Amino acid sequence: MKRFEFATAQRIIFGDGVLAEAGPLAQGLGGRPLVVTGRDPSRSRDLLGLLRAQGLEPSLFSLRGEPTLADIRQGAAQARAVQADLIIAFGGGSALDGGKAIAALAVNDGDPLRYLEVIGEGQPLSLRPLPCIAIPTTAGTGSEVTRNAVLTSPEHGVKASLRHEWMLPAVALVDPALTLGLPRNLTASTGLDALTQLIEPYLSTKANPLTDALCLEGIRHAVRSLRLACASGGDRAARSDLALASLLGGLALANAGLGAVHGLAAPLGGLVEVPHGVACARLLPHVLEANLLSLRPGDPALVKFGELSRILTGQAQAQPLDGVAWVQALVSDLEVPGLAAFGLSADRLELVAERAMVASSMKANPVPLGREALVAILAKAM
Repeated sequence: MKRFEFATAQRIIFGDGVLAEAGPLAQGLGGRPLVVTGRDPSRSRDLLGLLRAQGLEPSLFSLRGEPTLADIRQGAAQARAVQADLIIAFGGGSALDGGKAIAALAVNDGDPLRYLEVIGEGQPLSLRPLPCIAIPTTAGTGSEVTRNAVLTSPEHGVKASLRHEWMLPAVALVDPALTLGLPRNLTASTGLDALTQLIEPYLSTKANPLTDALCLEGIRHAVRSLRLACASGGDRAARSDLALASLLGGLALANAGLGAVHGLAAPLGGLVEVPHGVACARLLPHVLEANLLSLRPGDPALVKFGELSRILTGQAQAQPLDGVAWVQALVSDLEVPGLAAFGLSADRLELVAERAMVASSMKANPVPLGREALVAILAKAM
């Protein structure tokens, strides 16, 4: 058995109502929290009340969308100005990534580009970030237990990661009740992101026995509840399943990597304003098909494709391509729009494919995919 490692948040707390524990948890980590939220800061009202009940006086920083380098510069400056000693990231994946990046840049000198992958210098952090409590309000990214923050650079037209083992949150506080009532389209896109982040680490060349177990368990939860959660925003059991699936996907990807879906999604999201979950959903079936058809007979990954298909379809005799068809049908049934709806045009496919070739996620894809294959995937996802 090959050597492997596993790292995650220092503490994970999961369950309906655990948001109520945020106050004491924060008090144990700092006295001057900066709460990083998404575009609707009013959603953090209950959290702010819990913090104030513990005698804390939180400051607030709101992100208008997916975090940009400018946002992180501004957030880090605010954290220093209020002398924050704790970051609480509250919201969807964008807020969580923004919070983790702000926690890192509040104490490490220099511009974010000094530490950013692909378009930056990729320098390691020299000082530990401020402690971070990550509280997701969607079920998709698993960012509460990952060691990176995906940031957008509009001037470069790309998304890239700020990554370091120190960026794992001190506490991941996962309360499925916070996802109740999310709109159908948001439930679909974030849920399909969670499913992608379970499938890709399972098929990854960096997978290990721990991540495999997490992925298989998470896929089972996502498969049985994604349609239910989309059909009924108040289905508590379905929401809990998706929150757990998202958490398990985050645990897996942080230790086994991802694949070509995310390799393509990063440069794609930098060029057109497509939600990350939508991009992953539209790319997933076509990447799976390209990977499957590129594998040689006897490749161990074929065994995993078979197991994946049996879980997805619920059929003991399912073949690998049956799983691909199941994913394609799910994306269609949940009415996820094509990439052309967000401005992707045929003349930009080569550029996206070229940038994807150097994305870090591509390194763990089960087979190498060339530029021609990536362009074909993008064309099918339009």
